[in-house]
Amino acid sequence: MTRPDPSSEWQQALQTVQPALRRAAAFSLVAGLLVLAPTLYMFEVYDRVLNSRNHQTLLMLTLLVLGATALMEVLEWTRSATLRSCGTALERRLAPSVFRAIYRHALLTSGSARPQPLQDLRTVCDFLGNPAVGALMELPVALVFVAVLAWIHPVLAWAALFGACVQVLLTWLNQRGTQSPIREANLKAMAAQHQVEQSMSNAEVVQAMGMLQNVRRRWHDLQQQSLSLQARGSDHGGWFQAAARFVQSTVASMLLGLGAWLLLRDGLPGGPGMVLVGSVVGGRMLAPLVLMITQWRAVVTALDARTRLLQLLDSLPNDDKPMPLPAPRGALTVEQLAAAAPGTSTPILKGLNFRLQPGEVLGVIGPSAAGKTTLARLLTGLWPATAGKVRLDGVDMHGWNKDELGPHVGYLPQGVALLEGTVAENIGRFGLTDLARVEAAARHVGLHDFIVSLPQGYDTPVGPDGAVLSGGQRQRIGLARAVYGRPVLVVLDEPNASLDEAGDIALAQTIRQLSAQGTTFVVITQRTNVLVVVHKLLVLREGMQHAFGPRDEVLPQLANATQAVRLAKTAPTQGAVPLAAQG
Repeated sequence: MTRPDPSSEWQQALQTVQPALRRAAAFSLVAGLLVLAPTLYMFEVYDRVLNSRNHQTLLMLTLLVLGATALMEVLEWTRSATLRSCGTALERRLAPSVFRAIYRHALLTSGSARPQPLQDLRTVCDFLGNPAVGALMELPVALVFVAVLAWIHPVLAWAALFGACVQVLLTWLNQRGTQSPIREANLKAMAAQHQVEQSMSNAEVVQAMGMLQNVRRRWHDLQQQSLSLQARGSDHGGWFQAAARFVQSTVASMLLGLGAWLLLRDGLPGGPGMVLVGSVVGGRMLAPLVLMITQWRAVVTALDARTRLLQLLDSLPNDDKPMPLPAPRGALTVEQLAAAAPGTSTPILKGLNFRLQPGEVLGVIGPSAAGKTTLARLLTGLWPATAGKVRLDGVDMHGWNKDELGPHVGYLPQGVALLEGTVAENIGRFGLTDLARVEAAARHVGLHDFIVSLPQGYDTPVGPDGAVLSGGQRQRIGLARAVYGRPVLVVLDEPNASLDEAGDIALAQTIRQLSAQGTTFVVITQRTNVLVVVHKLLVLREGMQHAFGPRDEVLPQLANATQAVRLAKTAPTQGAVPLAAQG
């Protein structure tokens, strides 16, 4: 499969808005030229109207300049609206790709990803409406102004070009001096925001153990560093903004003086009016560069956001959708499976081999850090294997399109995560709510009577992270979500960790009923209650397959091994003489 090129994805998104960008550039060109209308009006009034004392000429010139000014304002408004629509279209095109990339990153980092890329996308798209973009589009008009100055007199053109070179130098110096502190300030601000998000998600722990002041101090330090860097960048940028405006005013005055000097030497064609035209045209020529310097902080922020977006899309491109596959039946095969956490090389699982037929129930046991949760992530196709394969009906689980495979798979992780919404929406996986199927899943796990007792029944909001429910209730709703729609493969990671006796009974009944209907189960557990319904048992130790086989064969082996260990620990040391033999 060919890996998509993120830069081409970005370019394709830009290509969709290029026609609109070209229209905006054309509007900028015409509007930039119309800026000269008041100057030409003044020139004509002084040269033609005052000499001819013709009221009709004054009226016509006035109407023309009013029309030109109105057209200029309309074109500038249209350009701004066009650029904003370009930003909206760009965000609409790229948002799904960025959204998927964020979630792929969250899967590979155990949920530690943040929604910052979506904010970066908004920053980039909003920047298209920034005045700096309009100033960039007006740069070609500056060349027209240079040509006008050269037509008036080459000396004026060279003087204006000298001022432009000074402005470019100021822009470069401004970029060098402000880009680093602004970038660091943005990073510190993002770190401070992340600190707030983390502390809020762990508010109970923070409050119970008196950590609030320490957490607040850490956030305050990051915030102050961000503000300090922003102030440094703003002070630096402010100096260059003042310098740019000074250069612009100086160049306009210099052109006025040069025009007068040339006029006194009879070297300026067109008369005194050209003195004013040259001064105004020269000042307008530098206006786009001055505007870009004043908006440089927004430019740096947008460029940094774009860089982060491209890095995200580069590291986690959207894969091409594979050919649709038939619905699976539930035959699970694990072949020489080895795995490490994404981005690391330390092996967690090593050389696992087992096979399950549709409807079989596998129990996975082992001590802590044996690799059980990692196995769950591989069986559901969340993590890639470093060696070997996990296959469902012969198809690699990790490469299977999750939008296509997801409805056929159920998964209950250790940390049951409910999304903010109703009970029905969480059980129904936030798809089109099929209340009959939702109720069937709730009945399977023995939760229906509890749900209908809630104030709004299945429409009861669960709150953020299911906060209005107890741990056992969240776990049973997560279990109902896992079996919703009768999937062919269900992976349960510590499904009875928060369940009471009634919950344990409901869990066992759920597994027994659905396995009889052909659903394959993998149940990872530290508690032996659920083992009564498993057909096969897998024992993991230090990431390796210690034992696998029918439950009634593996359990006696474990019992014998445990008894042997106990006897070895209590047996006398080799060479010692029992007290009875010493008599």
